Amino acid sequence: MLPCNCPSCQSRLNVRSLKCENCGTEVNGNYELPVWLQLSQPEQDFILLFVKSSGSLKEMAARMKLSYPTVRNLLNEIINKLGSYEK
Repeated sequence: MLPCNCPSCQSRLNVRSLKCENCGTEVNGNYELPVWLQLSQPEQDFILLFVKSSGSLKEMAARMKLSYPTVRNLLNEIINKLGSYEK
């Protein structure tokens, strides 16, 4: 998993360099990570399942073997977390 926070001070990390493994081209700069990459792996997995389920929380609940209200609460937590990343 991609680290998103500094291990020393917990500030958000930015991407400084990207490299093509095929030809060796390297792009340097100071780029912010996309918001969805700043979520935890389980949160990213939840969003992926949400998309694959066409946004059906009922279907997600069945696939995750959780109650509908539990899945709704998980979604609300992610929505709130995403809101905290707004500038």
